Amino acid sequence: MDNITHTLTAVLLSRAGLNRVSPHATVLLVLAANAADLDVATLLAGPAAYLRYHRGPLHSLVSMPFLALLVVAVARLVLRKKFSWPRAYLVSLVGVASNPLLDCLNPYGVRLLWPFSEQWFSANLVSIFDAWILLLLLLALFTPWLLGLVSSEIGAKKGTGQGMALFVLSLITLYGFGRYVTHTRAVAVLDSRLYQGQAPLRVAAFPTPANPFRWTGVVEGRDFMQIYPDLSLGEEFDPSQGDLFYKPDPRTEIEAARVTDSFQAFLAFSQWPLWRVTPGSQPEQSTQVEVLDLRFGTPQNPHFVATALFDSSGRLLSSGITF
Repeated sequence: MDNITHTLTAVLLSRAGLNRVSPHATVLLVLAANAADLDVATLLAGPAAYLRYHRGPLHSLVSMPFLALLVVAVARLVLRKKFSWPRAYLVSLVGVASNPLLDCLNPYGVRLLWPFSEQWFSANLVSIFDAWILLLLLLALFTPWLLGLVSSEIGAKKGTGQGMALFVLSLITLYGFGRYVTHTRAVAVLDSRLYQGQAPLRVAAFPTPANPFRWTGVVEGRDFMQIYPDLSLGEEFDPSQGDLFYKPDPRTEIEAARVTDSFQAFLAFSQWPLWRVTPGSQPEQSTQVEVLDLRFGTPQNPHFVATALFDSSGRLLSSGITF
């Protein structure tokens, strides 16, 4: 999820009762909920390094206890106040765990079992940025403040916001369950049809940011990929209406691209790769090999792409990743 969502979730966890466990719980939780995303610094080493390490080592189960300890140490150093380390550590550990837990819900996913496994865990239930979750979090954040203004005007006692925090966290949990139900239904609809006269090898449904009833459907066949950018559960599904993309025939350029550092990093990250081979714009008679990830964007407007350029003799001219 985005870091605004992580931060607001941390504030709600504090209001829900963790602020009674340890002093400065809100500070601890906010720092802890964003600590794993320090791996964004790997982008300084280039896109390939970013794809290799983002949502990997710092998001794993192995790293959680150490990150939680680091957050407590930093808070102790910055705040310069004494507090119970065991209680502060418990609060920090909850905050650290909240980050990969939320990240598991979206298509990007996390590698929870690193370094023992490079397996990605992704439920495909919500987008990296989900408008409804953010709206609920903002509602929980500002409603107690507004009620506090009213209470001060009439002389009533201000509330703590705990009830609202627990209520909204419950609503988000119910929302997640609803997304699970609709996602399961979308996958079942895709998997129950024939495409180009054959049963699909695999199917997937990826969430859209705003409408929980609309998904991006992807179907893989033996020699094609078919994409449904606007799969609505409220409408009759027509498998012939998808955007059809045929897989390219085996070529030496594809195999040469596959062994480059950029493509190896990309293919280890991508769960739904689509290969394309097209003539290059420059130099003349060059060949461009691309692989893009269908979880993000569309083939017409891809968000994650690895590209290699070959000259007319098949010599690699360049390769790289863009996103």
